[in-house]
Amino acid sequence: MTDARAARIHLTVDSRDIEVESGTTVAAALAIAGVSGSRLSVKGEPREALCGMGVCQECRVTIDGRAHALACQTLCRDGQRVQTRNAAGHA
Repeated sequence: MTDARAARIHLTVDSRDIEVESGTTVAAALAIAGVSGSRLSVKGEPREALCGMGVCQECRVTIDGRAHALACQTLCRDGQRVQTRNAAGHA
């Protein structure tokens, strides 16, 4: 039997440390962390992951300083830093 903790990774979402299972997408990590409205539309409306396959691009966030990364298409990595509009003012 393997150690369950070995399959967990740590990342920072809007300056808050969270832990998720290895293989989790950033979009799922945001949901686990209770983050809603990860960015704003041009009209100022909160937006978040919708399609889950990168087509709608509603899940764009800043990951490790790279703006407009697709959260639904990016796997979490240990030590990763994710910023949403809640922390960055925009994403």
